[in-house]
Amino acid sequence: MKYIFSFLLVFTLSLPVVAQNDNPKLVVGIVVDQMRYDYLTRFYSKYGDGGFKRMMNEGFNCKNNHYNYVPTYTAPGHTSIYTGTTPKYHGIIGNNFYDREIKKMVYCAGDENVDPIGTESKAGKMSPHRMKTTTFADENRLFTQMRGKTIGISIKDRGAILPAGHTANAAYWFNGSDEGYFISSSFYMNSLPKWVNKFNDSNIAESYLKPWNTLYNISTYTESGSDLNDFEGTFKGKETATFPYDLGALKDKNGNFDIIKGTPYGNSIVADFAIAAIKGEALGEDEITDVLTVSFSSTDYVGHKFGVNSKEVEDTYIRLDKDLERLFQALDKEVGKGEYTVFLTADHAAIDVPSYLQSVKIPAGYVNNSERKKQFNAFLIDTYGTTEVLENISNDQIFLNREKIKALNLNLKDVQEAIVNEQITYKNIYKAYTATSMGSVNFVEGIEALMQKGFNQKASGDVLLLNDPAYISYSKVGSTHGSGLNYDTHVPLLFFGKGIKKGETFKKTEITDIAPTMSALIGTSFPNFSIGQPLEFVLN
Repeated sequence: MKYIFSFLLVFTLSLPVVAQNDNPKLVVGIVVDQMRYDYLTRFYSKYGDGGFKRMMNEGFNCKNNHYNYVPTYTAPGHTSIYTGTTPKYHGIIGNNFYDREIKKMVYCAGDENVDPIGTESKAGKMSPHRMKTTTFADENRLFTQMRGKTIGISIKDRGAILPAGHTANAAYWFNGSDEGYFISSSFYMNSLPKWVNKFNDSNIAESYLKPWNTLYNISTYTESGSDLNDFEGTFKGKETATFPYDLGALKDKNGNFDIIKGTPYGNSIVADFAIAAIKGEALGEDEITDVLTVSFSSTDYVGHKFGVNSKEVEDTYIRLDKDLERLFQALDKEVGKGEYTVFLTADHAAIDVPSYLQSVKIPAGYVNNSERKKQFNAFLIDTYGTTEVLENISNDQIFLNREKIKALNLNLKDVQEAIVNEQITYKNIYKAYTATSMGSVNFVEGIEALMQKGFNQKASGDVLLLNDPAYISYSKVGSTHGSGLNYDTHVPLLFFGKGIKKGETFKKTEITDIAPTMSALIGTSFPNFSIGQPLEFVLN
């Protein structure tokens, strides 16, 4: 027996030690704001081999990836990707949302308790303090005793801040207006690092105030609608939504450097900054895994203004493909090919412009909020003798004044149900549910299940509303998002790099699966309220 034990001990000691460098040196999470899944397939022939196609050809493509909650907005989307949970738990229920405690609207990342860094503007008073849960980047920081770095980057503050989490070394976002700088807040630092100051001092933003024309001959852009149509918005000072756009001439009427955000050049400057961050922060240079979160937000601005079927959107994705190729080449050079892992997804997709859908006889349209408000106020007066039982309507939710309801000796549940029964009679209201039902009934499928995963018991309203399919509260030009329908929930999910298999699947995956998959890959704890499952078929 002693001989066997000695043999096993010698055999065990002779086994190779599994090194920490089995993990990727750097995990890069890429979110493309407002990217529909079909942009991968629709524009496929226009992409080069080094961007989207590289991810599809070398990595794993989850073709049936969806959001599993409503609402599909930017802030909840970015938060859910990195926390592995939904607004029900992480608390980010919108970009702007009503706060019952202080009785006013708040911004998802706004924080009056921090100072702007790199600017005097209030645009720097931001932090992740409203996010209740950890991200997988937070868990990596904890796992590595804070030695693994986390850097978040985006045009939008919320696109940089929420993915990077609470423990990030830094988050940087673009402040346009008259500055054209990447900035941060005192939540992360007391002053900008030298490499950021050097980037800002290079005046690279100035170089993007140039004409925007199609990268290729516009006649080859056969995957989108005509350049001149009735369904697109445009920049102030430009009579038609047609190429080219002279940004230098248009900037004064469009927020100066802010105009860059609404063009492909906003994505380019984010790629420039991300490449500078890889070098400036020495990301991926040792065996301890770092995390870089990059959100390309200009796709959202372009989609909102011009609509998902526009030449402008097609050109924006063709150019983004080039920026991704540049980013991947920099990762190959600075971190090493095969030493990093990347995933790419979107924070939501978007609807075709309803006025365009109407023109091709698809049911679609626009809701009349002023008529609804007038009708609802009349109901409140007739039923309760006052409109003071209503506190706020926002994000398709009705918030009631519970103190007033109590003072009138009314039952909250009864008032909620009466409002549901009233609202469901209104034109273009498709579904209505009480907070009581969302908190007491377990919905397991359908739109109700998505609404429930987006319902936060403390932060959400007393009544939740859902409009008819393809009916939106928006202008009659440009696209938007927010629903639980496939045009808003179906987004890309691509993985490639170290630890990732090559392949594809039509098996349904959910946005909350990404964070636990990344945690499983690098061997850390899952984010503390993650409800997703690791995608085993993606991992080697």
